[in-house]
Amino acid sequence: MAGRLVVCPTPIGNLEDVTLRVLAALREADVVACEDTRRTRTLLDRYGVRAPLVSYHEHNEERRAAELVDRMRGGDVVALVSDAGMPLISDPGYVLVRACAAAGLAVEVLPGPSAALAALVASALPVDRWRFSGFLPRRRAELRRTLAEPGGTLVAFESPRRLPSTLAVLAELDPERPVAVCRELTKVHEEVVRGTAAELAERYRGAPPRGEVVLVVGAAERDGGEGEPRPEAVEALRRLVDAGAKPRAAATVVADLTGESANGLYRAHAEGRKQT
Repeated sequence: MAGRLVVCPTPIGNLEDVTLRVLAALREADVVACEDTRRTRTLLDRYGVRAPLVSYHEHNEERRAAELVDRMRGGDVVALVSDAGMPLISDPGYVLVRACAAAGLAVEVLPGPSAALAALVASALPVDRWRFSGFLPRRRAELRRTLAEPGGTLVAFESPRRLPSTLAVLAELDPERPVAVCRELTKVHEEVVRGTAAELAERYRGAPPRGEVVLVVGAAERDGGEGEPRPEAVEALRRLVDAGAKPRAAATVVADLTGESANGLYRAHAEGRKQT
């Protein structure tokens, strides 16, 4: 009988987060394909797993995938892991899964830890519609497009060193946009900091955090493209803000009641403030 591929998520920080099914799959595998054999061996040694390891990373994916497919055709069971979390999610593995599908080999995916999902839930931002963007672009123009793209809550990985500049771009686009910086999830120094883009841009200005960061950003609003909002709607927004409401939240409420664009209302209110 043909072998199969078992995709095994591994802990993103705390080794106790590995599941019983993943451990069973690693024990039963003929070979474990992993990014860093030393890092994976640490996990396996913790639980007494003696499976043979073979490197599988971005620099040898094509060649190694072909070798592993040949082994599975011969009946071997291959377990695929990444250094942390679910393989393929900003980690190697896509080439191998695609090759298995093309070869008609079974692919079994086990559930387990995911930094993206953990951060999404911890952010306290809407989870009914969300998108994952992997690592954010480095070029400013591409970064602005990614951050401004509508489509629900945005979840992305970000370098601690680049986080301050990314938050500054977010604050330029929309200072009131809700953001959560999720750092070192499941580890000793886990931290989730929530606030507006402007607040977090100020907090991290000149002071990048340490460790691994997942950035969660509230949905970008669609610009309705309907021209300037009606003066009475802008006036209603102004009165709410004068009464103590936050501009972005108040703009959303007025937009729901009037059918105007929340973005358009927010911009009109901001322009009005500048002129007074």
